[in-house]
Amino acid sequence: MRARHLAGLLLITALAFPAAAAPPVPRESPDFAIVDPAGNTTSLASLKGQVVVVEFLLMRCAGCLRLAQTINKLYGEMGGRGFRPVGIVFDDGVGGPAVNSFVQLLKIDYPVGYSTSGEVDRYLGRTAGDRFQVPQMVVIDREGVIRAQSLSTGEADLTDETYLRNLVRWLLEESAPPPPPPPGKTGKPDVPPRPAG
Repeated sequence: MRARHLAGLLLITALAFPAAAAPPVPRESPDFAIVDPAGNTTSLASLKGQVVVVEFLLMRCAGCLRLAQTINKLYGEMGGRGFRPVGIVFDDGVGGPAVNSFVQLLKIDYPVGYSTSGEVDRYLGRTAGDRFQVPQMVVIDREGVIRAQSLSTGEADLTDETYLRNLVRWLLEESAPPPPPPPGKTGKPDVPPRPAG
């Protein structure tokens, strides 16, 4: 009987206060402070100009670990083309030594830092119910616009290696900077010299 009342109360609460919708995509990426294992802080905004995949993860989450290894593989394939993954661990009480051990254990080649759950919630626009969905990811284009974000329903697209590879490739090609001029050239069109007159 008590369980029935509790279930009814939860249903009424859910109907009265619907879950907040995830922030729209695309949207400008808010800034986010990433603390590296040495305690140095890097701004997510400092990566503008690169295609960035951010994985918000928990170290005890098997799906997060698999995704980190997938992202590491993609970084090996596309890192030289302007692809920059970043891992952000947000386990309660996590610090530099634990993150450093985690990176070494998984042999991750891209930067992994840490933050608090509250900061991750603010960045992602997460609600209390969304906190149980990990990993959470965002994909940011070279202009600093979030082009994809994990849904609280845990859709598989962003965690699928082929889908993520194709999305990153598309964003790299879409916004690739122009190639530099050949050595000795200014980048201006060649103009033949004027005839001596």
